[in-house]
Parts: sequence; C-alpha cells; structure tokens
Amino acid sequence: MTWDIAITLSISIIAVALFISEKIRMDAVAILVLATLALLDIISVQEALSGFSNSATVAVAAMFVLAAGLQNSGALDGIAQLLSKAKSPLSFLLILFALVALISPFVNNTAVVAVFIPIVMAAAKNIKLPTSKALIPLSFVSQMAGVTTLIGTSTNLLVNAIAVQQGHPGFGIFDFVSLGLIFLVVGCAYILLLSPWLLPERTPVLDEQQDLGKYVAELKISADSPLIGQTTADLEINQTYKVYLLGLLRLGQHLTMPSHQALKENDILLIRGQPEDLMRLRDKFNLQHSSVYHHVNYSDDKEHNSRDIRMVEVMITSNSKWLGSNTLVLSSHWNRNIMVWGLQRRGKIIRDRLRNISLRVGDILLMTIPQEDMSNLRQDPHFIVLSEGKARSGKNWRAWFALLTMVAVVLVSALGWASIAITALLGAAAMTMAGCLSAEESYDSIDWRIIILLAGLIPLGQAMANSGAAEFIVRNTVGQVGDFGPLIVLAVLYLMTSILTEFMSNAGTAVLMTPIALSTAQMLGVDASPYLIAVMFAAATSFMTPVGYQTNTMVYAAGGYHFTDFIKIGLPLNVLYWILAVILIPVFWPF
Repeated sequence: MTWDIAITLSISIIAVALFISEKIRMDAVAILVLATLALLDIISVQEALSGFSNSATVAVAAMFVLAAGLQNSGALDGIAQLLSKAKSPLSFLLILFALVALISPFVNNTAVVAVFIPIVMAAAKNIKLPTSKALIPLSFVSQMAGVTTLIGTSTNLLVNAIAVQQGHPGFGIFDFVSLGLIFLVVGCAYILLLSPWLLPERTPVLDEQQDLGKYVAELKISADSPLIGQTTADLEINQTYKVYLLGLLRLGQHLTMPSHQALKENDILLIRGQPEDLMRLRDKFNLQHSSVYHHVNYSDDKEHNSRDIRMVEVMITSNSKWLGSNTLVLSSHWNRNIMVWGLQRRGKIIRDRLRNISLRVGDILLMTIPQEDMSNLRQDPHFIVLSEGKARSGKNWRAWFALLTMVAVVLVSALGWASIAITALLGAAAMTMAGCLSAEESYDSIDWRIIILLAGLIPLGQAMANSGAAEFIVRNTVGQVGDFGPLIVLAVLYLMTSILTEFMSNAGTAVLMTPIALSTAQMLGVDASPYLIAVMFAAATSFMTPVGYQTNTMVYAAGGYHFTDFIKIGLPLNVLYWILAVILIPVFWPF
C-alpha cells in the first residue's frame, strides 16, 4: 500500500463515518474532503475545483430550478383533482403511482414528494385510507421512477459524470428506460400486493386539518389573568382542557413540581395539547403567546380569530435554510407577520422554550399567518405546508410554458443536440424570464447543500482513481470473488452499494463506488457499463431506512412512521431489487 493510497482511504473512511454520524453537515464534510486532498497533494488544485464546473453539478442545480418553475407556475396543480377521483384505496394507489411515474423521471424526487405529501394526505382522508398506507409508497415509487432516466436522480448524473471523467463513453438520457420500467413495475406490484400487511394502519397526528396533533406551546400569564395565585393542579387544567403541563418557567428558570406552584404574572407555561385546546385555554385565562415579538400584534383575540389570519402547520424540509435556526430567527427574518405557536418533533416531547430549540428536518410548526402571505408560504421550498393543500383555480399560460420548456429540455438532450447541463440551464433561464418563478426564487429553489456535496465529492472519485485506492479496494473486496466470474462480482458490488447507501448520502455512496466499479471492470477485463448501472440503481433506491434517502426522511415525519416500518417493507424490496439487478443488468448490458 502506497502513501497516497493510505491517505485517500483514510480520508474516505473518515468521510463515511461523518456522513453516517451526521455530526457535521454533509456539504461541510465534502468541502473538508476536497481541501484535505488538495493540501496533501493527492490531487491538483484544478482537480480539486473540477467538481464545481462538472456537468453533473450544473445539471442538478438547473433541474432544481426547473422543478420549482413547474410547481410555482401551477403546472402540477391538476394532481389533486386526479387523486380526488379515486373511490377506493386500490384506485387511489394506482393513480398515485401513475402520476409519480410520469413526473419523477424528469423532476427532482425531493420536489415531487414535497408537492405530493399534502395532496396525498388530503385525498387519502377522503377515502378513509390511513396516511401511513400511502406516504411510504409515495417515497418509494418516486425513487423507482427516478432511475428510469439519466436526469431522474442526481445519483445517475453523478455516476455518469465521474465515469466520463475517467474515460467511459457515458450514457444517454433514456438508456435506462427498459430496465428502469421493469424495476418500476415490479416495485409497484410489490407495494400493491404486500403493503396492506407490511405497512401499519396508523393515522398520524397530522391527518386531520382541524386536529393537527399535539404541539408544545408557550403561554405567558398576563397581568389580568385569573390564574395568578392559583395552581394548575387545583384548577385541574390538564383534565378540563385536555392539555398537559410540561414545565413552568419563572425569570428564565424551570421550577420543580410546576403543577403545584402558585402562578405569578409573566410566568411561562410550557403546555402540550391540540391546537384548539391550547386556544381555548388561552382565551379562558387571558394568556399571551410568550414568543410574540414587538413586530407582531396578535394579542387581540378578535384579530386572531378573524378570517384574515390563518392557522397552518408546516414541516421543515430536508433542504431548508432554517435548519439549525430557531423560531425567533424564523419569525424575525422570514416573515415578520407570522407567529409560531407550537412545535412537534418525532419521537421527542419538547420541554424547553421554542426559541431555544434548533429546528431539524421533519419538525412541524403550528403557526398563524395573514391570508395574503399564504401564497408565499405555499411556494417557499424550505417548508411543506401540511394543512394547506388547495390547488390554484384554472391554468395560466405560464403553467403551459413551464410544461413545454421541460419537454424541450428533455427532447433536445435526448436527440443529442446539446448536453443536459446546457439544455437545463437554458430551460431554467427561460422559466425565470417568463415569470414562472422570480430570480430570487430560482436561487432559493436550489438545494445548495446537494450542489456543494456533489462539487466537493467529485474530486474524491478522481483521487481514488489517481492514487490507486480504488484498485486496492477492488483487490481486497470484490476481487476476492473474481474467480467466480463477473456475475458474482456484480452481485457483490450491488450489495455493497445498497448497504452503504442506507446509512449515508446516496451521492457520497455513488462517488465512492463509481471508481471501484470502473476498477473492477478493468481488473476482470470486461465492459464497465454493467457495474456502473449496478451502482446507479443501488445508490438511488434506498428503501430500508428513513435516513437513506431524502424522500424517506420527509414521509417519516409526516406519516407517523416508526424506524422499523421501513425495515419491514423496505428490506424485502431491497433484496428483490438485488435479485432483479443480478439477473437483468447483464441482459441489457452484457459483460
């Protein structure tokens, strides 16, 4: 083992550990990897920065803008109408699968699932289908459909870009359609047949619009509150108002035995309950929202209850710029007219002030917002509005323009007239100039963490090839089964990729495994295409954990799932896809 191989492998192992632990943001890890490789002279400065100009990075950024243009223009609004026509759970899932299968091959999976979550929840409620029976299928099918084209997922673009960089001729936009459709049909059939038994019949707390679940709220005792001098235990507030007192803060200090403390002016009650119960308690005892800031004036109950103020629930998305922030920062810098009333977090009861809680992916906020600001909230890519899923009425010319632009982007690239990076950039510019989304919304729509991740990790793939680390890994892993033939090696490579992507970023998995796939083919003296396809499909289809893919994380919070729910339905599906891949990949791409 050479010094360069040892350094490259050490950096790769540390990066994998950091990805899995999530102690450091994945984009920060990618930049640290890039900088370390350059400082240690494993790669040149030009190679270190090559990821920022790579066609995959550019194409993925432009595809985020195209997806936002489709959503903002109203081009996807007919989805709710089609799903509302379903009369049974079977017809509902069939319509859902058909819609996702048509959209996901061309639109970013995260954007598709973000659009569909509130629509699916509302439509499922109408046919009395538990939401838990619909959201995991939504996530899984978006992944299945995404691998049918080169642009359906960033993983495919990334693997293709690294392969081209290392001498492979690359793939066309529709080269995966035949195999992808087989995977899609088999996967959909599996879900339709087995999800009734493998998925729980669990109605999440989000399922009712007027029963949004139990939130933790802060209520401050005002000077004229009848609670002053009383205790919540004597008044039996928990039993009468169906709420639970989590804590009592006085001058910033948590008091012990809060239900037996005589209450004073400016005491803050940490209360957990349903929204309507919290409002009823507030009105009865003249309580104030303790997080009301000087720029918001909702103290007047009549104003709060007027039809100009809407109470909504929103979920923090995986690409939200508010991750790590708190409700104080959110209210002050996003929209000074909103008021965050409460927060709920999967698997945890909040016992601290909301302003002290750092927001995470999947956190759900209960907030009030003026009606005139609802449009901006619905279009904000950093939130998923769970209690507002109404579509715009009618179509406008921008919706048709966005659809035609997307079709043109795909066709021009498929015909070989221009690369997908160039056509996607032109399409994004056209949508912006046409007003499908503003210039600011174009920048906001891009998940910059993914872009930095791609740009930062592409040089790692180059370093693994240049240093000989990829060849070293091949000799000591898949090389051990090389004597059994290329088919067995394919099975091992797919399995390695599939397991790794369940616990770390699929982009990171793709970057690590692509050079290994190329070196494996070189060692065996066969075509690299089958091994590259195995890496693409295994890295882009993560079913076994809620953290293996962004869409899984999104539905995990919204659907009220447990971690084991993904294992029950996802593990057999992963095994099924593994078997299909080993059988079918050599049929379409012979060794």
